[in-house]
Parts: sequence; C-alpha cells; structure tokens
Amino acid sequence: MFPFFRVLKDVWLASRQPRFDTLTDTHVSRHICWPHDLDFFLELNNGRAMSLYDIGRTAMAQRAGLIATLRREKWGLTIAGSSTRFRRRIFGFERFEMRSRANCWDDRFIYLEQSMWKRNGECASHVMFRAAVTDKNGLVDPRKVLLAMGREEASPEMPDWVKAWCLAEDKRAWPPMQDS
Repeated sequence: MFPFFRVLKDVWLASRQPRFDTLTDTHVSRHICWPHDLDFFLELNNGRAMSLYDIGRTAMAQRAGLIATLRREKWGLTIAGSSTRFRRRIFGFERFEMRSRANCWDDRFIYLEQSMWKRNGECASHVMFRAAVTDKNGLVDPRKVLLAMGREEASPEMPDWVKAWCLAEDKRAWPPMQDS
C-alpha cells in the first residue's frame, strides 16, 4: 500500500519550510525504516525505497512552488525514466536522511537527483529521475514551467554521467521486443 500518511506529513512539513531560492536547492527529509518497509531480509525493500523517493520528490516540489503551479495550470507530473544504485542496506527502525534536488533540465525533461544517507554518513542509495510536466497536448517545456513558477533561471550544465545516461536511453529499443 502506498504510504499516503507519510506523503501528507512530509508535504505539510515542507509547506512550513522556506521556499527554495533556486530550483536546484536541496530538500532534506528524515525518515525511519518501519517494519512495513522491510523485505524478507529485514532491510528496506527496494520498491518501498522508490515510494519513499516519491515522497521526497513531492515535498521538494512543494518547497520549489511546483505543486501550486501544477494545480493552477492543470498540469500533470510524470516520471519518464530512472537509474538507481543501491549500495548499503537500511535495516528496520534505522533512521536515515533523504536528499532531493533538481540537477538540471533540457527542453523536455527535468532531471532529479535523490539519495538516502545512513547516520554514519554512508550513502545507501542514489537515483536519477527524468521527470516531465504534462498537459493535454503532451510534454510542457521546463522553461515554460519555470516561467509559470515565477522563475527565470537557466539550467546548470548537465553532468557528463547524466548526458551518457540520456544517450543510452535514446538507444534503448521502444517498445521493447516481445517474446514469441
């Protein structure tokens, strides 16, 4: 089940924090790995980790002013791709910190970077999302989204590893082959 109460709590908390100065500011949230977050190995389930990343992105969007803009413009928000690395386990009742930020954007997508950090300073996981704002006609150019948010900032330069990921995604077959 999707953790709706966690979303409401984190968005409420984010609405009481200062609004971001730039779209690339980092939203930091703190979490606990509860028993219903665990897999058979008594560690944070990878599917639940992705749901927790959803919560971090939603709270980040709240602080950036994107949620209000989406409602006002009747736009949607979707994830168009992701790349994830899991490196350290998060166990039951362990506290951890999540960091969420917009990394850069192009004429179609906003690239969002998130990570989970253990209390000892180790990074447990890291994910890059390619997100898109949509309307009834398809994708909305991120520059138009920024203007609707009252922001006129240019994208930071796209890191080489994000460029490489985008190139790999462009070469990926779509739709995927079906087994016969």
